[in-house]
Amino acid sequence: MKTTRRAVLTAAASTALMPRFAFSATDPYDVPMQGDVRIIHETDTHANALPVQFREPNQNIGVGAMDGQPPHFVGHAFLKHYGMHTGTRDAHAFTFLDFEKLAHRYGPLGGFAYLKPVIDKLRAGAGAGKSLLVDGGDLCQGTGPANMSGGLNMVALGNMLGIDAMTGHWEFTYGQDGIEKIIKALNGKFIAQNVFLSAEAGMMGAPAFDQKTGSVFEPYIIRELGGYQVAIIGQAFPYVPIAHPRRFVPDWRFGIRPDNMQKVVDHLRTVKKVDTVLVLSHNGMEVDLKMAANVTGIDIILGGHTHDAVPVPVIIKNASGQTIVTNAGTAGKFIGVLDLELSKGKLKDLHYKLLPIYTDMIKPDAAVAAEVTKGYAPYQKMLDEKIADVESLLYRRNNFYGSVDQVIMDACMEEMDAEIAFSPGFRWGNSFLPGSEFTMGDLLTETAITYPVAYTQMMTGAEIKSMMEDVCDNLFNRNAYYEQGGDMIRVGGMNYACAPRKLIEHRISDMTLNNGKPVEANKTYKTVSWASVSLPQTGKPVWEVVATNLKRKKTIKVTKPNHVKLLGVKGNPGLEPV
Repeated sequence: MKTTRRAVLTAAASTALMPRFAFSATDPYDVPMQGDVRIIHETDTHANALPVQFREPNQNIGVGAMDGQPPHFVGHAFLKHYGMHTGTRDAHAFTFLDFEKLAHRYGPLGGFAYLKPVIDKLRAGAGAGKSLLVDGGDLCQGTGPANMSGGLNMVALGNMLGIDAMTGHWEFTYGQDGIEKIIKALNGKFIAQNVFLSAEAGMMGAPAFDQKTGSVFEPYIIRELGGYQVAIIGQAFPYVPIAHPRRFVPDWRFGIRPDNMQKVVDHLRTVKKVDTVLVLSHNGMEVDLKMAANVTGIDIILGGHTHDAVPVPVIIKNASGQTIVTNAGTAGKFIGVLDLELSKGKLKDLHYKLLPIYTDMIKPDAAVAAEVTKGYAPYQKMLDEKIADVESLLYRRNNFYGSVDQVIMDACMEEMDAEIAFSPGFRWGNSFLPGSEFTMGDLLTETAITYPVAYTQMMTGAEIKSMMEDVCDNLFNRNAYYEQGGDMIRVGGMNYACAPRKLIEHRISDMTLNNGKPVEANKTYKTVSWASVSLPQTGKPVWEVVATNLKRKKTIKVTKPNHVKLLGVKGNPGLEPV
């Protein structure tokens, strides 16, 4: 797709990015080695073992210092910023523009049988003993087979790709025992510097990688590559017990832990005498950018979690120099390739490409394809069950609205007799074109989690507004360390206005029911939700509720989507109306 070279530690003028984009029609995956060490980066595949259609957002709004800064570009603003052209493969991979038309033209992306030959070619091009494959987390969650196998079907595929190291996020929702099974099955190393035993668990002798410090996992790996010592530090998702039920990880305490990160970096630099330090992160890009400014001695942060496909790395200056921040998209659509030029104790230069994985340009690996089939086989009959015909484009990824979430909420309101519905602002979940069949397997790509129960509760209008303000603050907080990296909670049965640039308690307004009546602060409403973080719920999993509704309707067509009126963000390059 593209390449950019920068002399990362020389004069500021040399870091100016002048990307030239050309997705070669011959073999775009034949990437000549341009350094001493090659790092291959995948992240946020969300268990998409098969190729996908995934519509990129038309809403990815940045506020404050992040207004108009990567990763907050969408659509035409994205193309202009990175020098791409409409109608091209790059435009399709990186933006939502002409999504349906280009999806038919270019076909699906990703899939592990297609990732494998690309990774093999990249490793062969680097030369023996000069490359590492790292996974930024969310490998093991996002589809029915992954959910039902505790993520182990994806570990088997990751082993076939040759993952050398990974960190985690949704892996933790399989519980402490579940992630221990994942780690045991993984041929590579699971690394995380920011997960520690609670004081109580430590006193009770709970297992940890380092009983003295309470570090639950190995914080880093060091590998000799091409005669150089390469260190990679793991950074798991810092908000696991907040974004997900704490009961899954009762003995573990998470956090960004920049002070501990600094200690680990200093140890690697001064004691271990490594030649380069990289961080394999699941922070989310804005958190990574702030960490890059606050923690010194990191050469490169390989970012994930926020699903941002950023074709040109961002260079952040800090007290001792600078740190380069990358982010490699989601759903198996992309592979990041980093060629590092090194000298003793120093990164001299970086050559970077973010490669879209187009299935029509790659011969799939037969052994991996067979393993995918094997992993799906126990559930295939259930996965193939037709639920409905798709008449409207279904997608999820956007700050405020996804049509697939509208379908989920409409179904839940109808089946559970509620006035208002909420659906989590998850950024994973595939897209489905009009004219296709929607199967149970497709529905599970939008809902497959370990706490899926749909439930009703009574809430006052004031409680609804307070909850929405809190979630919105997670998305638009001016302090990146308080952002959790998801999108805004979806709301069905109600329209409202939002002012992202304002502060908490002042963003949400004009809450109005579908019947036109305003939501009153003191009035109580029956709401339906799923994926409860606080307390376990009883009832049916959300996929059963939605499947029942869609089977009866036989078609999926969004005719009356709920609307969010955005205030004060006109001209923001992270927003393009459709």
